[in-house]
Amino acid sequence: MSGPRVALLGDVHGNLPALEAVLAHARENGAEAFWNTGDSVGYGPFPEESVATLRALGAVHVAGNIDRKVLKFPSKDEKWRIKKRPEKYRALAWAWRHLSDEAKEWLDALPDLLRLEVAGRRIALTHGTPDSIKEPLFADTPVERLREVAEEAAAEVVLCGHSHDAFHRELATAWIVTPGSVGRQDDGDPRARYALVDFVPDGLVVRHHRLEYDVEAVCAALRRGRLPEAVAEMFRLGRSLKWVLENAPVGASRA
Repeated sequence: MSGPRVALLGDVHGNLPALEAVLAHARENGAEAFWNTGDSVGYGPFPEESVATLRALGAVHVAGNIDRKVLKFPSKDEKWRIKKRPEKYRALAWAWRHLSDEAKEWLDALPDLLRLEVAGRRIALTHGTPDSIKEPLFADTPVERLREVAEEAAAEVVLCGHSHDAFHRELATAWIVTPGSVGRQDDGDPRARYALVDFVPDGLVVRHHRLEYDVEAVCAALRRGRLPEAVAEMFRLGRSLKWVLENAPVGASRA
């Protein structure tokens, strides 16, 4: 028994142009369902628009750790103002202030873990792992840990994000798939990432994709919003904020 062709995406991080590029490519390539591993907002200049686009998909969604962090901003404002790097603090504040109440309520209602069944297979969709939405899985994560994750999930297919790494691994009794990040890369390649997943009788067929999008439009929008230049450099260079501040500050503070 086969299932639908699924566009597995996540870590949009408020990057609407990247999201639009991914959705267009997925539709052109026969995607019948869209599953989102979370971190829909944070850092990018289009949190409200990204949430609206994701909601309109009729997709399956879970929450990410940055989604949760943005929603905590009002209660953590004073503490984070002191403890966090100013660039990160301002990015979180901007995301909170540019989300509607309706969008915040939608994000807040998302589960950390969602269980599905497709083509007779038990599936777990989460941001990190069943243990923690903040635990990343990478292509080089030891196979012993991947087996533990599958056992903890009680699933034959575990779909997750958070690491921004794109890989899939077939284990003896389960598959682990991460699609990489739609909106914010860490490996020096700014292109958007996602995966197409086909459920076929003898397992999965997973195809990872990297797509060009208008990175400069994202950087320009961040500058119009008066966000720190280091945040724009994250998207332009395809690097984490920590990497940018330590290696290519471009006028950004190292505080």
